[in-house]
Amino acid sequence: MSENDTITFEESNKRALKIVTHLRANGFVAYYVGGWVRDLLLKQKSTDIDIATNARPEDVMRLFKKTIPVGMQFGVVLVLEGSVHYEVATFRSDGQYLDGRHPTTVHFSSPEEDAARRDFTINGMFWDPVEKKVIDFVGGEEDLKKGIIRAIGDPYARFAEDKLRMLRAIRFAARFDFPIEETTYTAVTKLAAEIEVVSQERIRDELVKMLTGPAPAKSIRLLDETGLLEAILPEITAMKGIEQPPEFHPEGDVFVHTMLMLEKIKNADLILALAILFHDVGKPKTMRTTDRIRFSCHDALGARMTENIMRRLRFSNKEIEQVVQCVQNHMNIMHVQKMREGKLKRFIASETFNAELMLHKIDCESSHGMLDNYEFLVAKQEEFAKEDLKPKPLLTGQDLIDLGLAPGPHFKDILAEALDLQLEGKLTSKEDAIQWFKNSR
Repeated sequence: MSENDTITFEESNKRALKIVTHLRANGFVAYYVGGWVRDLLLKQKSTDIDIATNARPEDVMRLFKKTIPVGMQFGVVLVLEGSVHYEVATFRSDGQYLDGRHPTTVHFSSPEEDAARRDFTINGMFWDPVEKKVIDFVGGEEDLKKGIIRAIGDPYARFAEDKLRMLRAIRFAARFDFPIEETTYTAVTKLAAEIEVVSQERIRDELVKMLTGPAPAKSIRLLDETGLLEAILPEITAMKGIEQPPEFHPEGDVFVHTMLMLEKIKNADLILALAILFHDVGKPKTMRTTDRIRFSCHDALGARMTENIMRRLRFSNKEIEQVVQCVQNHMNIMHVQKMREGKLKRFIASETFNAELMLHKIDCESSHGMLDNYEFLVAKQEEFAKEDLKPKPLLTGQDLIDLGLAPGPHFKDILAEALDLQLEGKLTSKEDAIQWFKNSR
């Protein structure tokens, strides 16, 4: 089913049941399958319903007016019910996987064979929405009761078929706080290096779900323990063993500190979660011991490294820009109580301010515990709440050009200074701004 934040559990079920009923009325078998069944048994209400059937794709397209053939070769058709897409897939068994992702051949088959090709037992169950009962060929219901993540059949075969399943094992283990069954876990550790065959986009998507899920710290720790973290984010494993000055970081090394920060978030905003993960990524390469351990300019290097990592993982330009800004600025908050009012107002008005503020708070709580700058900023945010912190600038780049100044990097500093003066009430009109510029030359 396509994501739809407005549809309710009851309405989603009603629409999906309509599809199942219509398939059955035409002589076909049809069930709900996968994560929705798992979540139902866990008493968690999901609206993401997938349907499995013995109807062939051409049958599905004939029986429903609005369909999209998204994966005919794999038996997958989207059926539209109102504004919601439901994935309707034909029961199938897969041939060989030669690329660690796609089967070379697909054979339409039975529910039993379809369940056997899926990843984990807790995801391999069917639900009969008419009889309201579980159909389980893989022992998923029992594993769900035990609270365990177990690959269906031979875990080495399941992971060979699709290497991304190793990351999914970690994500589910962290999300549900379930241990990974021993043979499944061992297979992950032995095959971890092979995750490199998976596209960066698919790796990114799994990381995003982990970091914005209920247990990001546990996710990263499990990735580290299995060897997957070294394979996909070696820059993070490099933080292990990088000691910090105990007067500021009594909690331990950079990796320990970062994990403590991740422990403090749950179902967090993506920008904040990534900023936490990467905020000290520059420390291993900038560590120097003089009068004490120092990490000079680790924020600047960390920002560059963060951009490189996020580009490698194919994040959007907007996401990269925001996270890089958080990493770049995370040391600047120590100076906020000495900032001039205009610059402080610009900082509070910035798009990433709330993420930077929370990053700072969590950073302090996970180290020295001093929150004076955080409290100062919260008070200032409230003090400035009724002011327009993003006014139309009195002085623009075009004004500077009209005044005979050649465009260049210096424009940014001049315009920032003019805006600071405007926010401080020292410039109140364009004429004031132009005269200020002339006087400052």
